Amino acid sequence: MALQAKQFDIARQLATKALKSNRTDRNGLMILAHALLGQNRADDAIAPLERAARRGNDPEIETLLGHALCRAQRVADGIGQLRRTAARRPPYLPAFQELAGQLAKAGQLDEAIKAIEDALALSPSSVDLKLDLGRLSLQNNDRAKARAVLTAARDAAPGRPDVLAELARATLLDGDYAEAAEIYRHVLAQRPDDILSRANRAICLMEIGKRDCGEAALRNVLRGRPHMLGRAAFALASTPHGRFFFRPTAAARFFEREPT
Repeated sequence: MALQAKQFDIARQLATKALKSNRTDRNGLMILAHALLGQNRADDAIAPLERAARRGNDPEIETLLGHALCRAQRVADGIGQLRRTAARRPPYLPAFQELAGQLAKAGQLDEAIKAIEDALALSPSSVDLKLDLGRLSLQNNDRAKARAVLTAARDAAPGRPDVLAELARATLLDGDYAEAAEIYRHVLAQRPDDILSRANRAICLMEIGKRDCGEAALRNVLRGRPHMLGRAAFALASTPHGRFFFRPTAAARFFEREPT
């Protein structure tokens, strides 16, 4: 409960106390490691995880160890650990996902995509892996592949708003604004507080000629959220059918104005 509440110091103390009674307590070890990572103490999390990894074949511990090594700026060691865990059978899919994430952070997008594709070959029905592959393909500027993969994920799990939001983003970036606006409408029906999706849908509406609707949507994004002024102004400025402001005050006045 302390860990879930992000009370990392309390979680660390309780886990340390449990491990004094039983050094091989797996739950205590996992809580301790996550608490240390939550406190940005990845270096301290490595030693107990390494000891636990040596005791037996536990892919979850090994994956967390790989993550901790990368967080501690030992990226090569962390990626090496994650590759070894991903090579185990039966496969532990989170190891592939962690490996892909760390490879992407290291700028190795092609290798990251290959890691997810290898995982999909082992578990072709996994919607989470398809979502990861779609995100990485977008990051790699392969919009056609991203849309194909994310469409397959949407068809397999039509009710997942995270899949729909990523498909909408790929569709928007591909210039299919009408389709993207419709997908975002479905996202917002499930996640009305998804401000980024609401702002992106506003861009789509302006691009298909519904300027008043798009601007009204951006006013709605900004209402009660002054910190979103920059995002709303950027959304307007980034579309050929939008507006550009020379001063933040001008943008604020525009968004405060009620539509005619």
